[in-house]
Amino acid sequence: MLEADLRAELPEVMALDGMGGFLCDLPSGRAFLDPGALRILNLEPSTFDGRIATLSERVLPGEIRRIRQLIAGQAPGRSDHGFHFQLLSATGKADRWAYAQVHVLRDGSGAARRLVGFLRDVTAELQGATDRASLATGRRHQSDVVYVTTTALAHALTFEDVLTALTSEEILSVVGASGVALSMVREDESRLLATKGLPGELFDDFALLHVQDALPIPEAVRSQRPLFLLRSELLADYPALRPYIDPTDVTSVAIMPLVAQGRSTGALTLVYQGRTGFTPEERNLLLALGAAVAQSLERARLYDEEHAVAIGLQQAMLPARIPEVAGVTTVVRYRPASDRRKIGGDWYDVVALPNGHIGLVVGDVEGHDIDASAVMGQLRTALRAFASEGHSPSTVMARASAFLGDLDTERLATCICVTLDPDSGNALIVRAGHPEPLVRHADRSVSRIAVQGGVPLGVPHDDDTTCPMTRYRMKRGDTLLLCTDGLLENRDSDLDTGERQVGELLRNGPGDLGELAEHIIEGVAGRRMQEDDVALLLAALPERGAGAA
Repeated sequence: MLEADLRAELPEVMALDGMGGFLCDLPSGRAFLDPGALRILNLEPSTFDGRIATLSERVLPGEIRRIRQLIAGQAPGRSDHGFHFQLLSATGKADRWAYAQVHVLRDGSGAARRLVGFLRDVTAELQGATDRASLATGRRHQSDVVYVTTTALAHALTFEDVLTALTSEEILSVVGASGVALSMVREDESRLLATKGLPGELFDDFALLHVQDALPIPEAVRSQRPLFLLRSELLADYPALRPYIDPTDVTSVAIMPLVAQGRSTGALTLVYQGRTGFTPEERNLLLALGAAVAQSLERARLYDEEHAVAIGLQQAMLPARIPEVAGVTTVVRYRPASDRRKIGGDWYDVVALPNGHIGLVVGDVEGHDIDASAVMGQLRTALRAFASEGHSPSTVMARASAFLGDLDTERLATCICVTLDPDSGNALIVRAGHPEPLVRHADRSVSRIAVQGGVPLGVPHDDDTTCPMTRYRMKRGDTLLLCTDGLLENRDSDLDTGERQVGELLRNGPGDLGELAEHIIEGVAGRRMQEDDVALLLAALPERGAGAA
């Protein structure tokens, strides 16, 4: 009794769970399906004719071939198979999926005779898996965008750095855009928008706009709201753009306002070819990208301000003018490092001394920051004061070292100090951990002056013996070169190699001292990136009768 009840109720129970049973007799071509199976195959019980051929009409042709291959050619007896396949609706649309578990009954030769099993509608299940996979893919894409843009923007210090990062192939590919542009509101009273990055043939005429212009970029800046516009919307809402949009394949644009501390600073524009819409997730991702760009540009602005202050401080710490001393010509140059983040402590100085002598100083405070510049300014002033009092170079250097040691800093400094008598050419040289000077002779040969070295300034010492003096006599036509190590070395070139390069430039350089200084600095910059700042001082004793400039 119970078994009969189970047989009677089981089909309905299975149907409630989206399942159904079937039996197919292959020799006769007949099939029996319970109500659940008929429902899955979208067949009406009253119209189903019981033929296997009718069932085949509800399955994609490719799936039919695959199922036939699956059940054919097996060993005699019984075999089991489970597989997914796509279903066709009455209109022929492949919009649903089913799972079949089939028992194949075979004859003694292995030929399939009957198929017995059940079907299960798995459309929702597979759609859920597809949605989850799509969601996972979307999240991976979002992570890729965040990682790539964050990495690219991490080292951007200027507007141009940010634009270069955004227009790189890596970022364009990950955001799927064909073009990127940055617009910045000028910080003067003009309220003009300067835009860079859009294709020239498109927006050359829109490189400079007013914030009040009736165009999409100014509107986004004005309203501080993003704009996601399709081609049709661009043409309808901004007819002035039609002559520029019509010849292109632009299908949509996304414009994100850049906001820093509540004020509009510009806009990020992405141009697309092929994209015809933006999902909520894509919009949120682009808004996050805009926020990251805004932060990078604000960081660049603050850096520029700090850099300008530092450069101003550094320039203020260097001599405002170089004194002229009869019988000697001097030229000085300072060149900051290529890396704008580095604010160095290099300096030069020329001091007019009693008895017509001249003091020549070049030094370098360790570090590349504002503190290094500040310490440099104090140390240069102290050295100048000690030299002006008429002390020997050794005493000047010793007192400067003690002065640096008394400052509230742990910085050390290297320095070279030369006292020169232009009439006789006699020089006293003191070197504190600094590169030795070079001299170009009248015959254009170049040599290094061997100068006994002392410890860097700031290292404690008791007397002048830590600053030994070297005597040297310059001749008429000689040119003395003092410089900091930034001119001589970098990560790919040691001090000796750099000295040979500078010596070659000095030997082959022009006679005019100003032109010679530029020749040397530009020559070094052309061979390698200038990683450190450079201070250069040239002093020449003109030939008799040539005079001193």
